[in-house]
Amino acid sequence: MNLDKALQTFIIESHDLLQDMESSLLRLESAPNDPDILGAIFRAAHTIKGSAGMFGLDLIVNFTHVVESVLDKLRDGKIVVNGEVVELLLKSGDYIGNLVTVVAVNGEIPTAEMIAVESELSLRLSSLFNHDNNSLSSASEQDGVRSAELDDSAQMDVWHLSLLFGSSVLRDGMDPLSFVRYLGTLGEIVNITMSADTMPKSEYMDPEACYLEFEIDFRSEADEETIAGVFDFVREGSVINIVPPRKKINEDISIINHAYESDQRFDDVQVMDGGLEKRHQTKDRKVQENRYIRVHADKLDSLINLVGELVIAGASTNLLAARSGNPLLLESTSVVSSLVEDIRDSALQLRMVPIGETFNRFQRVVHDVSQELGKDIELVISGAETELDKTVIDKIGDPLMHLVRNAMDHGIESAELRIASGKPAKGMLYLNAYHDAGNIVIEVADDGSGLNCERLLKKAIERGLVTVNANLSDHEIYNLIFEPGFSTAEKLSNLSGRGVGMDVVRRNIEALRGTVELDSEPGVGTTVRIRLPLTLAIIDGFLVGVNHATYVIPLDMVTECVELDVRERQAGRQRGYLNLRGVVLPLVWLREQFDMMGEEARRENVVVVHYGVHQAGLVVDDLMGEFQTVIKPLGHLFGNVKGISGSTILGSGEVVLILDVPSLIQHAVERENITVVTEQNRFLTTT
Repeated sequence: MNLDKALQTFIIESHDLLQDMESSLLRLESAPNDPDILGAIFRAAHTIKGSAGMFGLDLIVNFTHVVESVLDKLRDGKIVVNGEVVELLLKSGDYIGNLVTVVAVNGEIPTAEMIAVESELSLRLSSLFNHDNNSLSSASEQDGVRSAELDDSAQMDVWHLSLLFGSSVLRDGMDPLSFVRYLGTLGEIVNITMSADTMPKSEYMDPEACYLEFEIDFRSEADEETIAGVFDFVREGSVINIVPPRKKINEDISIINHAYESDQRFDDVQVMDGGLEKRHQTKDRKVQENRYIRVHADKLDSLINLVGELVIAGASTNLLAARSGNPLLLESTSVVSSLVEDIRDSALQLRMVPIGETFNRFQRVVHDVSQELGKDIELVISGAETELDKTVIDKIGDPLMHLVRNAMDHGIESAELRIASGKPAKGMLYLNAYHDAGNIVIEVADDGSGLNCERLLKKAIERGLVTVNANLSDHEIYNLIFEPGFSTAEKLSNLSGRGVGMDVVRRNIEALRGTVELDSEPGVGTTVRIRLPLTLAIIDGFLVGVNHATYVIPLDMVTECVELDVRERQAGRQRGYLNLRGVVLPLVWLREQFDMMGEEARRENVVVVHYGVHQAGLVVDDLMGEFQTVIKPLGHLFGNVKGISGSTILGSGEVVLILDVPSLIQHAVERENITVVTEQNRFLTTT
């Protein structure tokens, strides 16, 4: 690992630690005395400071040291946790993130505006740390005071470190002396000696190898975990032994002896200590076995694409084997197909990540926006463990942001209105995710005032979106919100009221081959429900034929297949639906949907498909069986084609289209509703 890779690791881990720190700070408001939360926040800041020190990023070290000092006082109970303190620490975390981006990522110096922000934050942090003196000493001054307070004659307080750096440390771009220098910031290096025991003769020396070995006497109040953490970046391949001060060893022995009877032999204690050490080694070994590796997203995307091409090539091989009729070849290709399917599933799993990380980011959004609006709002998250394709998660953040902000601004009332209507003063916002029939469903719900149908319809008529005599259901009126430029806000704000947002939400969701719908109940609340495919790359498909064309239907949306007899065929064309075991099933003739010319087939079949709570029947000529398919985008030229979501390639090399089942079902359901309304009007007219 060279220096650039090590720095990239620091940047990634710093952002992860800052995210954890933010989550813990938001939880701290409701549990101000929880030592675990305070400890987690302190460790995050301390780790960032230590890692930044190894790379000489002094700007990050200095500011984080001030934050760490305040966190230390919080842990000791010398500073009381309240909303103001949490808000200040949240802003400090944001600034550390900005420093990491500017200094570590871009290699630049902070702007004048950033320096002004840092000065204000440092002053406020300092006032928390010491009310009598509104300034904090620098990191070196604090360490100097700490070292001066130690008793120089108390050699029993000295740690001893033996450091043998790995031979590849220099080759990896690391400077061993930088680790020793950073160690000095945690206390006082009393004595340092370099050993030449591992130094080979000159003729055997590798100029790129490291042979440095140090013996260090070190006085510090830091614990062993903190001291060991200094060498995290060079631990692999190095030999690092840390011997605690004799005073600490004596205290440990005293504690152990006290726990045993007075006649307990000390060698029994040594056995016990050995057992503890063995358990620690076992635990460390398990940690090593379960560790993760970071893989660049581009490499993962390349792997998925290659697996997709493998699926297509496998389908071609299966087709040729079927045509040959050779039983041995058919058996062999069957085994290969099974392995390809396993490889496909495993490759897709690599890109599946829990949606909880995305959800947790909204804790901060809700915290900040609720303060801006002057509302008390709590966010409740469920289904955080639900997994979704990383590509989908990366693109769902903005639509969710629109929905969350809209729910807080429009949906949840002020505390006064809530109390007047018999509700608790605190509003509730819910984020939920779950799997349903091969899709993932994400819900954004609130317990606000709900939507006013009359007001929505009036606005829609004013904008010419619907006619005055339009007969719309409540559900159809609610979905008018997703029309471009539609807004019911009475005044403009930083959050909403400009008619931009909800139409963007729908457009972005549909670009992911998903749908969005809205349910509301006046006085109870509103729920926005997003349905998305689990992956955008590879799916199992069901092949159907219409005239001379072939189409693919996503297999997880297929319920069953039904053959149409002559009588049902004629009745279905007249009514537009099929009576399927007492259930009305709207029908879509794909031949008519795509304006196909030619004679009708003698036999027709209905593929029953579902999406959410709706069902429809797709009328096709031929049923051609299951097929593993790789989704290829259509491109801008075909972006507005209704009923088509993508394309794929068959084993024969033929390009076929993938049906957009949600839009076809929506078309069928809307046509069914129109038919029902027409029949009702005809009945009222005749009577």
